[in-house]
Order: sequence, then structure tokens, then C-alpha cells
Amino acid sequence: MRGKKATVLTFAEKCKNILASNWQGHLNTVKADAKGSKEDIYTSKVKYIVRRGKPYLWVPEKDLHNVNTIIDERGSFAVSSPFPGPLASILRSMKKLPARVALAGDIEPLKDGKAQSAAESLREIILSERKAISEFSYTVSGVLSSSNLSHTSQGESLEELMEGNGKYVVYKFNFRSCLFIDCNGGTFEVDLEDIKACKADPLAPFSAKLIDGINQNGARRRALMLFCFIYLNANARDAFMLSVDRKGFDVLGKVPSPIVKDGFSQYQWKEFRFPLKEEANDVETFCRQLVKMEEEAVKKVSIYSGL
Repeated sequence: MRGKKATVLTFAEKCKNILASNWQGHLNTVKADAKGSKEDIYTSKVKYIVRRGKPYLWVPEKDLHNVNTIIDERGSFAVSSPFPGPLASILRSMKKLPARVALAGDIEPLKDGKAQSAAESLREIILSERKAISEFSYTVSGVLSSSNLSHTSQGESLEELMEGNGKYVVYKFNFRSCLFIDCNGGTFEVDLEDIKACKADPLAPFSAKLIDGINQNGARRRALMLFCFIYLNANARDAFMLSVDRKGFDVLGKVPSPIVKDGFSQYQWKEFRFPLKEEANDVETFCRQLVKMEEEAVKKVSIYSGL
């Protein structure tokens, strides 16, 4: 049990990481009319940042949420872990959704002063990402080079909130409950005190880039297949990075299924967990360990092959 705790995040930590790794989610509010609040739900996708542990939402000025919240401030907000590039089609083929966080609470519109402060935090996030990318080492750049930054960059996606022509209303989402929902649809209620007590991984804001950079690179995906074989004795025909965190990473491997159809073996996608030898408290440490694992796996395969 002690080993499991050392290599797997708690549900609270997973929730914090998902919120820190994404920049858009689905906001749900109760539809309203002149007679008051109805029970119908209106949903749309909005962009957000996390500040002092709470989501701050940028809702377009003409969005119905702005009318709904005047009558009924209740709402819910759902955010999924990043699933860029080929991951989306793989999850669809499995009829699964990525792990996600579901928050329920009240939506508080920010007055001018607080809205300006939130905008400054937004600007800091964008500039911080730019600075970090410019200072990445050759090792990190090598892992990220295959990633489509226009789809995986938190900063670039948030930049249009500041530089675009759209007008927005900024809200603080005060959540009263939190659920973690895994890829299999299992739901787990998370204690709010646990969420307050933990911090998101420093590499969480770059997880989409890391996942996509690895999945878009044929050599790195072959290395994931080697990991399945060398470390877990699983013969994977294909493999994709599913998630990354400071303690390790999860891989989707296409492995033989026990089901045989018409005399032919079938394949199924299965999730595998690979712990890191040391916690990766930054992107540099994660990429360095990943590259080292790749080199070790190639050497071991060479030995097994008698080369």
C-alpha cells in the first residue's frame, strides 16, 4: 500500500492538476426568463484561469450565462484533462471520455477593480509560459518539438481574451462540491479541505504540450511500446501517452485481448502506469527521466535480442 501511495496521485491532486492543465471548460447555468428561474440547463464552453485555487471564468458579453446568473447564481463547471491530437480519436474508439473534474457552486461577477486584477493574473500566466518556453533546455525542446502549439499552448489559447475584439464578463466560481470522474465514468467525491491543502504540479500547465509532443512522434511512441514490454511484460502493438504528472505517467497500450473472434486474436486498449524514479517538480526533470527511460529500454531490448 505504501508503494502505491508513493507512485499515484490522490483524487484531490488529480483535480488540481486537471484544472491547472486546461484553460477551457463547460459552464452550466440554470435558464431564466422574466418569471424567474427554470429547471432547464444552458451549457457553453468558456475559458478560464485558476487563481488562489478558484476558477475565474471569461464569459462572452452576449452569452446567455450573463442573463441566467442574474436570476440564479448557481452553476456547475466541468473541465477535462488534456486530450490533444490522436488521443481524442483513441478515446472515442474506446467509448471513453478523458478524466475530468466537475465543480458545483455559485458564480460571482467581478466588479471593475477585481476584474482588472484577474486580467493582470491572466497576463502574468501568458508571459510566464512564454518565458518558460524560451528557457527550456535542448532535452525539453526535443520532447515538445512535435507538439502542435496552437492547440496545446495555454498561453496562446488565453491570449485572444486580451488581444481579440470580443468583450467578456469575468466571474469567480465559488465551488461547494467537487467530483473527480475517471476514464471509466467512475465518480469520486473530493473533500474541499483536501483540495485546499494540495498544490498542482508545476508541470501541469505544460501537460498538453508534453502529451501531444510524445504522441505525435513515432520514435517516442515506439519507446512507450518498449516500456510496456520491458517494464510490465505487455506486448503492445501501439501506445499513446495519456497523462503526465510529477510522480509518473499513464500510457494507453494496444495489447492482445483474451477474446478470439473467427480464429483471430483481438486487441484492446489498456491503461498502464509508469512511476518515475524521482518526483518531477519541473518539466526539465520529467523530460530528462523520460529520455533516460527510453535509452534504458532500447539497451535492454538489444540485450534480449542478442545484439
